[in-house]
Amino acid sequence: GRKDTNNITIVNFNNEQMRITWAARVLFPGENVSFSYTFNRGQLKVWKPCPTYLLHQGFNSGCQFKTEGSTLTISIMNSNGSKELFYKRLKSDFYIKPSRPENVTFLWKDDTVTVSCNKPKRGVICLRLELQYKSKFDKEWQSKISTCCSVGEQGFDPRKCYAFRVRLKRLAPQCNVVNYNSDWEAETFWMNGTSLDSCDEIKPQKNTIIFLSCILAVLLMIFLLLILLCKWQRLQKSVMPVIPDPKYVFADLFNDHSGNFEEWIDKIEHPRVQNKVEYEESECTIEEKSQQEDKNSDKVESKDIFSFSGAAENDRSKTSQNACLMPAFSATVSLAGFPILMNDDMYVML
Repeated sequence: GRKDTNNITIVNFNNEQMRITWAARVLFPGENVSFSYTFNRGQLKVWKPCPTYLLHQGFNSGCQFKTEGSTLTISIMNSNGSKELFYKRLKSDFYIKPSRPENVTFLWKDDTVTVSCNKPKRGVICLRLELQYKSKFDKEWQSKISTCCSVGEQGFDPRKCYAFRVRLKRLAPQCNVVNYNSDWEAETFWMNGTSLDSCDEIKPQKNTIIFLSCILAVLLMIFLLLILLCKWQRLQKSVMPVIPDPKYVFADLFNDHSGNFEEWIDKIEHPRVQNKVEYEESECTIEEKSQQEDKNSDKVESKDIFSFSGAAENDRSKTSQNACLMPAFSATVSLAGFPILMNDDMYVML
């Protein structure tokens, strides 16, 4: 009856393998049925038992066997084989489900994509090739159907990544009682003629570009800050010069004398005065020695010359006295009518 037919599914996989399933709990509740089939070859029917049962909750719910002809007869019996519960004769060619397309190739040229596959060995006239595609901005698949085994579509944006999938469709009701399609071929991803593993792999590239851009921006900001800092330091030095710390300039004042200025200045001035006195004494001694040598040499000469050298000796003694009598620190000396200030380092200041 119609109820039995609606609850039985018949599929001929690429005209190679038959699979028949039934709703066991609806058609045969609580009974484990047996299945047998035959492909008519002449008037003699040779029934074959089911080689492979399909189970559901412990009961036989289907059978799978090899396709051996175009006309099939099936029979379902009760568990002991004494009563036939279902019988049907059918054309197996009307229940063909095609296999997936083989050797699928993509050709991307400009904005046109052409997809092709190998032609099946038989039944090509009843097959159509369906192409579906969508970009990551599309929510639903877009479809294009063409005769087997090539289909093309235009309007693809080379800047977008697309997912493609293809399958074979069996025409119904021209060739099939049921509209059976093949399973989808595995999805492939393409962008401007280049095959990709996934459209998601484009995101890390964008993230990498953004990351590198951020790093460059940070480095540029640091460089500008350093330039501004250098200029600010120069401006600060010109406007507000740095006052040196006296503890580094006068280290011995703070380290050796604990900041006692009088003790520190005495220590510095004492060696300077002592060196000055020794210098004056040594200079005077040399001058006196030179005068004595001149006297001795003059005694040997004649009396006339002695009278002349005596006058010279008086002048030389005056010069010696002037040389030994060094002016005091910051003393004023008159030279050719001009006042001269003499300091401790013997520099002449006019």
